[in-house]
Amino acid sequence: MATKVRVKGKNSGMTVKQEEVLTKYIDLMTDFGFKRIFGEEANKDLLIDFLNAALNIEGGIKKLEYSNPEKQGRIKTDRKVIFDLYCTTQKGERIIVEMQKLPQTYYKERTLYYASFLIQEQGEKRKRWNYNLCPVYVVNVLNFKFKEEEKGNKESKDGLVQKYVSRIKLMDEDTRKVFYKKLIFVYIELPNFTKAIDGLENNFERWIYVLQHIHKMDEIPATLLKNKVFKKIFELAKVANMTRAEINAYNRSLKNKRSMNMVKMEMRERDRALATANKTIAQKDKEIAEYRRLLGLKQQ
Repeated sequence: MATKVRVKGKNSGMTVKQEEVLTKYIDLMTDFGFKRIFGEEANKDLLIDFLNAALNIEGGIKKLEYSNPEKQGRIKTDRKVIFDLYCTTQKGERIIVEMQKLPQTYYKERTLYYASFLIQEQGEKRKRWNYNLCPVYVVNVLNFKFKEEEKGNKESKDGLVQKYVSRIKLMDEDTRKVFYKKLIFVYIELPNFTKAIDGLENNFERWIYVLQHIHKMDEIPATLLKNKVFKKIFELAKVANMTRAEINAYNRSLKNKRSMNMVKMEMRERDRALATANKTIAQKDKEIAEYRRLLGLKQQ
């Protein structure tokens, strides 16, 4: 359990009327926390390290630039989209990073739609264009699980396979070989990652663990102390290092996440109720069918 930090005092002449009880480190799966770590120019090295761990791009990402996250369609009536983060690398690779807290119907379609903007914008207005596109990556950090029937996971003796990261490319259905390697989707399902700190095997797993657990910690784990990237993250995430304006912004973001968690719980309860209702209906149908069989009646 993380130590609670009481925030009070004055900042720029503004008196804090009420004490706020926060954890020592901020929650990185809030909008504020996610943008603080990944979305600021001064912390670009953190985003590069995370993307190199998540994408395994040949040669790695050495440099990247933040791009405008707002994209308008080809004509004014087309729908505009706003990405959480959009950046380009030194090689011209396009990367979207999305953080999604709640399940969303057609979320996979949404990521495909987003990727289409980054493909279209590469079209060159000239007579002879050879259609040589730069790679497009869509990285999704999800604070929920995909439904198993959507993932197509096979059942094992211990139940359904719990896979926490999926890397998707276009594939030839017959040969099972990659047909096109420049369009890549990465889906990271945080709830499926259950490793303990002493069981982490690589940098990517260390990143996932920190994203999940930093707001529950009292100090940086010894296994991360030697890594300058994670040391920087823990310093940035300290509530004690934040200004009053930043704390207020974080509180608003935290309140929003809590509201979303309530919605998530309501959705789970609804799904359970529907599942129970469907099961009850199925049981009734079975009972009716058995009754008709005993009476020698035809099945409907």
